[in-house]
Amino acid sequence: MSPADRFEDYGPPLRVEGGLRARSTRGAIGQSWWSRRFVEVLESFALGSRLTRGRAYARRGQVLRLDVSPGTVTAEVQGSRPRPYPVRIGLAAYPEETWRRIEAELAGQAFFSARLLAGDLPAELEELFAEAGAPLFPAAIGELDQSCGCPDFAVPCKHLAATFYLLAEAFDADPFHLLHWRGRSRAELLDRLRTLRGAGDVDGTGGPATEHSGRGDADAGPEPTNGAPVVGAARALAGLPAVEPDAELDRFWLAPVALPDRPPTLATGPELLLRQLGPPGAAVGGPGLAERLRRAYREFSRGEAAPPREFSRGEAASPREFGRGEAAPLREADDGER
Repeated sequence: MSPADRFEDYGPPLRVEGGLRARSTRGAIGQSWWSRRFVEVLESFALGSRLTRGRAYARRGQVLRLDVSPGTVTAEVQGSRPRPYPVRIGLAAYPEETWRRIEAELAGQAFFSARLLAGDLPAELEELFAEAGAPLFPAAIGELDQSCGCPDFAVPCKHLAATFYLLAEAFDADPFHLLHWRGRSRAELLDRLRTLRGAGDVDGTGGPATEHSGRGDADAGPEPTNGAPVVGAARALAGLPAVEPDAELDRFWLAPVALPDRPPTLATGPELLLRQLGPPGAAVGGPGLAERLRRAYREFSRGEAAPPREFSRGEAASPREFGRGEAAPLREADDGER
């Protein structure tokens, strides 16, 4: 290698027009919980200044291309040499059997199915994957197979680090990139969930679930209907005894439990309304009015409210006296200030 070539390796990167530029211009990268979690895991590996330089590359638009496929992320990053460096980040994609098990869990819970079909990843998804033995995010730097065409011996180099940060923002734009990296594209996953939800395939085998689908009898769920079990809320209601339609209609208007002899009362403090409204403005008496009302409410709650004439200045007074009292001096003070 000539001295000029060696200098190029450590010189400033060539300016790029039309590169993939990070949307974040300062501070942390990543807005959604899944992209922040990915960056958090990455930065927990204590990679030091390489991440800082990679973040600068990502914000300058040095990444020319970024592609996500099952198990592999590839990119091209423009460095100081004329030709961009090829970058590859490998992460094990889960096998079909694992995805079938995960999809069965997702389809069996309406919460996950609804959020995924709406294009969102709920935070609880990370726990579900972990319980299935398939964590979403790498737990150690060794789980990532990293390579870059640059001569830098450090792994990750700044080109890999820039790819990591652009990948996090790609997760922001489309959370299904993260699942695609792990082996399931958006179209495949959503089609599979729609099929499972429609056909009631909750055991993930591709056919109707039966009482021998891998669960015990207590967890087998409701009996199949027309060859397929029901899913969602019907699974939770499956253990309830069957009720004849006529009996159900007869008791429709009955209370589920016996009503008490007298209606219940709500035990609240007499100052609840004052706490909710906040302090009044100066034009109607200011904080002094709130305090007088508080004392009045206490008296009213005891049923021992004294006549208005018995209240001295600063104590509870009648509504008519509220128009006099301290409100008048406040108006006079305001006039004097103007």
